[in-house]
Amino acid sequence: MSLSQVVEKLTEMNAERAETLESFRGRRSYQLDYKGLPKDMKAEMVVDVIYKAPATEEFTVISQSGPKWMLNLVIKRLLETERESIDDKNREGVQVTSRNYDFTMLASQDIGDGCSYVLGVQPKIPNKFLFRGRIWVDDKDFAICRIEAEPAKNPSFWIKKTEIHHSFVKVGDFWLPEENKSVSQLRLDGLATLTIKYGDYDIQAPHALVTTDSKSIPN
Repeated sequence: MSLSQVVEKLTEMNAERAETLESFRGRRSYQLDYKGLPKDMKAEMVVDVIYKAPATEEFTVISQSGPKWMLNLVIKRLLETERESIDDKNREGVQVTSRNYDFTMLASQDIGDGCSYVLGVQPKIPNKFLFRGRIWVDDKDFAICRIEAEPAKNPSFWIKKTEIHHSFVKVGDFWLPEENKSVSQLRLDGLATLTIKYGDYDIQAPHALVTTDSKSIPN
């Protein structure tokens, strides 16, 4: 398939999945490791999440440990940012579509895991919710199965660079986050690694999705 066909199917199938998904429950574990001055530190939090379409997320903290400033200023702020990203005024602007990104085809080959299309993505407008880098697209469901990127906009003056590694897993008919690892180099020569693991999904959807086989789509 051509680049334009892949982007078109990705947009179409993402919209259909979003419309079909009514709600889900899940559990996340957050681990933040800091190495640097004045000393190495670590914070952890386990959170239950309930999502209800189109724009409601409820978080319940199950357990937490570590310095309060790491929990409150980093992990809890991430939860607030996620809520902000799906509200009515931001939801369309965070989607991986040609409205928000420019795409290039970097690779198109069967590597055995179904993630055959590798696209370069560049945000059209720097935005704290967007990213620049590469995405891997599944050739049957036309869903993003992996992201390697950096934020489109630096979230803080104190961060020199952040690398994002995000993987997705298919649960029923839907592709949901599996793990997100962000490694940030700080201006004071520190290193912060945030690892989020997702699981225990329980999905509610009114009907099954019809997937599209790329081989059936004309060139």
